[in-house]
Amino acid sequence: MKIVHLIKTTTGATWALRQITELIKYGCDIHVVLPDSKNLYQKYIDAGATVHILNVDIAQGRRPLQLAKSLHAFRNLVDNIHPDIVHSHFVGTTLFMRIALKDHKVKRIFQVAGPLHLENPVTKNVEIRLADKYDYWIPTCQLSKDIYLKSGIEENKLMLTYYGTDISLYVPKIQGVLKTEFDIPKQKQIVGMVAYAYAPKKWLGQTRGIKGHEDLIDAMQIVCHDNPNVMCVIVGGAWVGASEYFETVKAYGKEKLGEKILFLDTRKDVPDLYPDFDIVVHPSHSENLGGAGESLLMGVPTIATNIGGFPDIVIPNETGWLVPVKNADSLANAIKEALSNTELAHIFATEGSKRVRNILDVEKTSKDVHDFYKKILES
Repeated sequence: MKIVHLIKTTTGATWALRQITELIKYGCDIHVVLPDSKNLYQKYIDAGATVHILNVDIAQGRRPLQLAKSLHAFRNLVDNIHPDIVHSHFVGTTLFMRIALKDHKVKRIFQVAGPLHLENPVTKNVEIRLADKYDYWIPTCQLSKDIYLKSGIEENKLMLTYYGTDISLYVPKIQGVLKTEFDIPKQKQIVGMVAYAYAPKKWLGQTRGIKGHEDLIDAMQIVCHDNPNVMCVIVGGAWVGASEYFETVKAYGKEKLGEKILFLDTRKDVPDLYPDFDIVVHPSHSENLGGAGESLLMGVPTIATNIGGFPDIVIPNETGWLVPVKNADSLANAIKEALSNTELAHIFATEGSKRVRNILDVEKTSKDVHDFYKKILES
């Protein structure tokens, strides 16, 4: 079968690249539409995909003439390729796809990378109302699927699976490099966070970044007041356009925690840092699975906010702790409980690792997608 995938960036979305690589192994003839020939561009080619350069993000609508040209070019591209399915991975590319192919009978899939746009009634309604009988969805967390069902989308139009990963790359280790590199005493307990910093989107009413860096800092101020033997380490730099915002986060952290917080910015050796984390916290305001899958794969006790896809894998009293979003007191209490019950925390982490290794294996998740292709083409 011939599938066209729409990717709005060559900077990130490695999860889409992994899936496409596996689909090619299943025998799919994959065409990928990218905005430029930078960064991950060559990796798509190396995987065996045919790559086309075209901006298919609706965000270019701020330049109406350019948008009209792109819509026309995309329609011509689809007519030339004659795909069985067009598969989009972003809200912006999905809106573009549906507008461009409004009178086209090709079947279309929106693989929903996260529930953010579904949590806003305006963006949710725009996305759903642009769909027609040729549209299908792959929600990648239970919350997204539930929202679509409640919005009137039929069950046979939906297939829940996750963006998988190469689980062989995640091998829990006993010894980390963090304490040695920064001369941190062995007995020091470390609360870690691994996430890029995204600047607040004011048009969505956000006053803090969506990853919740400031919330963790507030919680750690409470924790450190009661436990002088604990510190916070935040790994991950500023995402594109968020450098100024991230500097304010660093300043806020130093103001609240002083020497008890360490910012490592972007690292290429993150798996080697995990063994020195006693806990990893994911305090996001909106998220799919985020980094919780990674911390559980590495066998590290995990705390997350009770939003998005986190409850799919972080299950209270089984695989970790869930706390209310934007609630520093609840987050601090969970951190203190996990740090004081290390045996229980590691039991949870071990169970969590088993769970995510089963559901996040990219070979399994890609087979789910391939099977869904066959199902909708037979319908």
